[in-house]
Order: sequence, then structure tokens, then C-alpha cells
Amino acid sequence: MNDEHKDWLAYMDAQSRDKQMLFMNGIARKLNRPRVTEPPSHPFRGAPDFWQTFQWTEQERIEKFTDNFRSAGGHVLRLADMAEVRQFITDKSAEMSVKYVIRQNEPELDALNLESALPEVKILVWNSNSEQHWKACAAEADFGVVVADYAAAYTGSITVLSSKDKGRTVSLLPTVLIAILPVERIKTRLGEILADFDDAGGAHLPAGIHFISGPSRSADIENDLTIGVHGPGVVYALIVG
Repeated sequence: MNDEHKDWLAYMDAQSRDKQMLFMNGIARKLNRPRVTEPPSHPFRGAPDFWQTFQWTEQERIEKFTDNFRSAGGHVLRLADMAEVRQFITDKSAEMSVKYVIRQNEPELDALNLESALPEVKILVWNSNSEQHWKACAAEADFGVVVADYAAAYTGSITVLSSKDKGRTVSLLPTVLIAILPVERIKTRLGEILADFDDAGGAHLPAGIHFISGPSRSADIENDLTIGVHGPGVVYALIVG
């Protein structure tokens, strides 16, 4: 950059700052108070100590998560084991005339053996075939089946991480999302979940971290609410154990 351009940029910067000063001084004058020129002090950082140690019992976590997730439009069921999960998916598939199911490539879901439970349904396992266009498959699927990595009872949110075996579109694109949530993964506070990511460090973060609180919801400026525009319109959280 030559000196002429540097001088011109410096001149434009000075003009911009002068205009900003006049604008802010004008606001202070109209409010009839002196303009604040120093940044305010922030003596407290992060959550207060009492919140860092706040905990619910396991039963309270289950109840609070259930109430909060349902209040956002989601469905919650408490199931004893993965055999009941398999039966739920089988029954719900028959009820909704499901043709396509896509699931994460996870050992817990391998054990469900959905192929034998749903012989008439096409079961797709994420990233199991390099020839497939997996995003398109997820968009066409009736059900997306995932295993939740965490849940926060206080916010009624499940957390789903993405990786090469756990594509984010499995939870984002199908019409219905079924999230299997082992009961021991339900935390009280969102901060408990985020702390694990801080501890892992930037080099070890997953490809995606997705917080899901019920079905996709979208509203315009007139509060005209629409469900399922940007994601599944129906979401089931199956608490297992």
C-alpha cells in the first residue's frame, strides 16, 4: 500500500470517528446525562458459585427434563431397556407407515437389529457406503434414529455430537427424530455439558455439537408459529434405563 492510500485511509478513519463521537454525544445530551467513555467494570465472570454446585437427584433430573422437553413440543417416554426401544420403533413405524429409516453408525443401534424388526422398511446406516449421497438419504428418511450424548434437565435439551459415524443430518433432516437417551447422561445444568468440551480443548472438539429442545419451531414477526420448517416436526426422547 503506497503512502497516498495510507493517508486517505487515515483521513477516512478520523472522519468516521468524529461522526461517531458527535452521534454518541447527541444521544447523551438528549438523555440529559454525561456520556460514558470508560468501559464498565465486570467484577463477576461466569456463573455464580451457587449455580456451579447446583444439582438435582436422578429422579428430579428425569422429571424436569421430561416437563421442559414436553413444554417445547417434544415427546418423552421412559423405557426399561433397548428391547423396549426396539419395540417402540417397530410399533411407531407401523403406525406411521414408515418406508425409510436412517440411523447413526453406532454399536448401541447395531444391537437393535432394526433390519429384522422392520423387514419392509429400508434401513440406512450413516456413512456405511461411500457411494451413497448421505445428505439426500437423510432428507428422504421418515425416521432419524440417534443416541444422545448428553441432556440438560434445566433447559430440556438433548445434545447430539457429530462425527464420521454420526452425521448431523441424521438428526436435522428426517421428518421424525427419535433420540435414545441413556438415563445416566441426563445432567442438571447445561454448564456441566459445556465443561467437557472446554476440558477436551479445541483440537479435540467434535465436528458438530447440536442442542435440540423439541421439534423445529419458526415464527415470523407476527408470531405465526410453524413447526418443522428447519428440522424434524416430531421429536421423541426415549429415556432408557
